[in-house]
Amino acid sequence: MRSLRPGILARRSWVCMQCRRASSSPAASHNPKTRLPDFPARTRFAPSPTGYLHLGSLRTALFNYLLAKRTGGQFLLRIEDTDQKRTIPGAEQRLYDDLRWAGLQWDEGPVVGGPYGPYRQSERTATYRCHAHDLIHDGHAYRCFCSADRLDTLARHRSQAGLPPGYDRKCADIPAEESEHRAAKGESHVVRLRVEDYPTFEDLVYGKTGQNRSSNKLDLIERVYDDPILLKSDGHPTYHLANVVDDHLMEITHVIRGTEWMASTPLHVALYNAFKWTPPRFGHVPLLVDKSGQKLSKRNADIDLTFFRDKQGVFPASLVNFAALLGWSHTKKSDVFSLDELAHIFNLKITRGNTVVAFEKLWFLQKAHAQRFAANGGPEFDDMVSSVSNVVESTTTPEQLSRMIQPRTLPELITPLLQADAKSFTNATEFVNRNATFFTTTLERPPYTPTNQAQAATPAFPISSLHTAAATLCLVPEPHWTIGTHRDNIKYYDGASVVLELNPDAVDQNSDPEKTRVNADKTFKKELYHYLRWALSAGAPGPGIPETMVILGREETLRRIREARELTADKRESNPVTARRARERSKPQSSPSQSQSKGQDRSWMGTLAPRA
Repeated sequence: MRSLRPGILARRSWVCMQCRRASSSPAASHNPKTRLPDFPARTRFAPSPTGYLHLGSLRTALFNYLLAKRTGGQFLLRIEDTDQKRTIPGAEQRLYDDLRWAGLQWDEGPVVGGPYGPYRQSERTATYRCHAHDLIHDGHAYRCFCSADRLDTLARHRSQAGLPPGYDRKCADIPAEESEHRAAKGESHVVRLRVEDYPTFEDLVYGKTGQNRSSNKLDLIERVYDDPILLKSDGHPTYHLANVVDDHLMEITHVIRGTEWMASTPLHVALYNAFKWTPPRFGHVPLLVDKSGQKLSKRNADIDLTFFRDKQGVFPASLVNFAALLGWSHTKKSDVFSLDELAHIFNLKITRGNTVVAFEKLWFLQKAHAQRFAANGGPEFDDMVSSVSNVVESTTTPEQLSRMIQPRTLPELITPLLQADAKSFTNATEFVNRNATFFTTTLERPPYTPTNQAQAATPAFPISSLHTAAATLCLVPEPHWTIGTHRDNIKYYDGASVVLELNPDAVDQNSDPEKTRVNADKTFKKELYHYLRWALSAGAPGPGIPETMVILGREETLRRIREARELTADKRESNPVTARRARERSKPQSSPSQSQSKGQDRSWMGTLAPRA
């Protein structure tokens, strides 16, 4: 009499097996355009704790997660730990931590539980043995008592003859009573599946596939068979048996996995047929390769997630977004998606063939998500501020830092800096290196070189006009020291008068006077921006000038402008009359912020105050 299978709980009634079988045909159960099922999908991710989560396995977990969420189904986690010899200590916990970091929280599985547990294969051994015995009872499997030496001799004999491996079914015809008796005495044996043919199957990605081949091979030596082992001599299941039994008992409807498992799928289908079970729908995703077509390895970044997270500082949102685009296509205009957005639009339109991994795309997505976080705030942006703060504190002396941030806190300095320059953010370390001038009072400026020096023997206007313009922009009092004020003041500054006064030949009598003034103003503004970036940040790229002035603060901005003026004092126009006329002509047109400053005491400007 058959024994009851241990560890099997009553299944939930979310969808009965009869209904699932009735809806299992491709035409009835899937939308042909999206290849999505018309019922809630139950998917699973089944890693082995013999390694860590890497980019390829993250993508597999992600596709299964997204399919479940898109259809209102469940995403299961199952630990396939039957290979205890290769299990890495701590790997299972690391898998949990990495999946949670990526946002892929499982609905059923270890830690969270569920009605189909246990969810570790090492705790389900008795269940696999019962199902293997069921196959023996039904004639679909048999015990093989061949010794390792005999099997090795058979394999070497066939290999030397240039023939493929196979088993000659020496033990297949042992009478049931004898087989039971020998097993009961403890004679070493394995259980093999009796396979007559390996069927084709309909793959969600590749369509109808498989060779529909017979398992027996008739050659010049003997007839052999591909009868795979289901139970090993130690009583533990092979991957194939445990995988099929678990997927059936846990009512998995869809299995999304890598193409490396495609060759095993006909065997799995044959095993489902032997059990008289309806197999789930299979979809195999393409292999990840580098630009040379080689499979990704540790040498080219196909490594565990800690490399991306801890060494490269990649956001979970960026890495998940990147992984989703590896072999999956969509119709949206942008490639930038959050996990929730992916779950809303995901489908099974997965490309065939190997997928080339271009990590340039990862850094594009990293910057795009950084801009999202900076614009929306929230915990992700708080994490950005915290990570940058940690790098600054570890690379800057407290004395230097205190002079820069007073009277603010460090996060109050970093927050507007991130908001202004999030488009350049790859990770905290590189961001601090790029914006190092915001965390020090000592700038190492190269000698100032005008933008037009290479095009003209003499500049279009003297350096004194830039000094005057910079000083004028600093007339703004503290209450009005805002990005909008600085942007308006630069916009309304009359640079055209400086250029046209000093270069009257630039005025063509036949040209449009307004167009001439506009071009002259652009010429001056270009040089003014160039000078201010040199003065405020030693020419380093970064936020715009108005943003830089606000982030630095009024006091530090004035100090840097004054310092820059002193460094370029020897380049000042030697003709006092020309210099005075340039200063007079370069006074800005009236703007709201400047009007408010008229008549005020400007003694606070020191040497930056406009001269009479």
